[in-house]
Amino acid sequence: MEVCHDSSVLQSPSVDRLRGFLLRRRKTWVEGPADDFADFERGLHEHLQEIERDLISQELARYDVDVPEVRVEGVRYRQALAGTETYLSAAGPVSVSRHLYRASGRSTKSICPMELRVGIVGGLFTPRAARIGVFAMAHLTSREATALFGEMGGMQPSRCTLDRLPKVLSAAWESQREPWERALRAQETIPAEAAVLAVSLDGVMVPMRDAGRRATRSQPDKQPKGPAGFREVGCGSVSLYDREAQRLTTIRYGRMPERNKATLCAQLQAEVQAVLAVRPDLTLVKLADGAESNWRFLSQLELGLDPSVTVNEVEIVDFYHGADHLKAACDAVWGEGNAQAKAEFQRLRTLLLEADDGVEKVIGSLRYRAGRSKGARRKRIGKELTYFRNQRERMHYARYVAAGLPIASGVMEATCKTVATQRMKRSGMAWRQDGGQAILTFRSLIQSDRWSSAWSLLSADFRKTVELPHHSQIEPLTCAA
Repeated sequence: MEVCHDSSVLQSPSVDRLRGFLLRRRKTWVEGPADDFADFERGLHEHLQEIERDLISQELARYDVDVPEVRVEGVRYRQALAGTETYLSAAGPVSVSRHLYRASGRSTKSICPMELRVGIVGGLFTPRAARIGVFAMAHLTSREATALFGEMGGMQPSRCTLDRLPKVLSAAWESQREPWERALRAQETIPAEAAVLAVSLDGVMVPMRDAGRRATRSQPDKQPKGPAGFREVGCGSVSLYDREAQRLTTIRYGRMPERNKATLCAQLQAEVQAVLAVRPDLTLVKLADGAESNWRFLSQLELGLDPSVTVNEVEIVDFYHGADHLKAACDAVWGEGNAQAKAEFQRLRTLLLEADDGVEKVIGSLRYRAGRSKGARRKRIGKELTYFRNQRERMHYARYVAAGLPIASGVMEATCKTVATQRMKRSGMAWRQDGGQAILTFRSLIQSDRWSSAWSLLSADFRKTVELPHHSQIEPLTCAA
């Protein structure tokens, strides 16, 4: 293999400027103790980034193609023109001369083989700059990300440029989302100590542009809540636990508003099927609040296994949601804040959690109180009584705890908060479908520890094979010694 020993960069003006900077600093120390270490640190960083930009510019130029004709994905393109373009690297803007090609006889946009071979994103970002940019946008607003890059030095994208970047990458992800999610699952292993597989879903209301005058939910059986212009983002999680109910791993998903959370449900089902295909011995816990739409999906969840394989499935209503309904019932009987209401709530809550027939004791107590009440109070108690009657088969908490099963959907609540709420419900925000999904997708991948693997798949999609007619793929360029 031919190795390039190009030392031209060592004689470049940027290296000369670094050398002069260091010599001046050394001279300062000869004359006495130097001040302003922060100035030295900042100056050194700027000089090194200038050298980095020179090296990147030289390397980009090696990917350029200067031939009469090329072929990309079966289409022939003829050389049209040459010129200089500026790209955004992690070290800042770099300029490079490159050639453009146009399909013969077609009124299509020109292509740049150099950009295709490198994997330039959105016609501007080098791969590393794009990765850093979208990672920042997954956590920060464009204003905050711009300020952060200003503090760090190097690339200085505008707010508009940063706003566009996640959408460009998300569009590519969505076009191949299902096979790429399968690829991510195939790379992962299941911890040997895993004993329980838990799946949950819920939603969080987020502000939407053009969402109408009333808040809406993606499930028809849920009543809209919250200010006008809000719609429900679907969130889901799939977690593995050991025999002591200690969480081992969690995969998180977030999807923009969609009827019946169809895509989210398909993603969760695929995750469950992939795990059970390897470990059908795991206990499958379906864990959610009491919403009918959630249980409609969880109860009908397809496991994708041979009928001869039996999986232990357990449905559990989140204990803390149950406790909230119990408190509402006690408040209805004695009044909110009443000392007797607080005492009865604590007594019934302990029974619900620890007694073998705790839910039956709660139902019996509420039935008695409803029978002794009238009017609006009786109606309020009856509403909570109906909740416990409907969910009684999913509320045997003492049994679940003894079996080492999770009884609380704290992971699901955290998913709603960290994937959606913290990024999408800040002051003045309002989202459109594509922009919101871009943020949800990348936050989900990052929080599921899938970011590096996902980026490998995504960035490779921006690289294309460039062929010469009657020749094989163009090999990476080398330079003479």
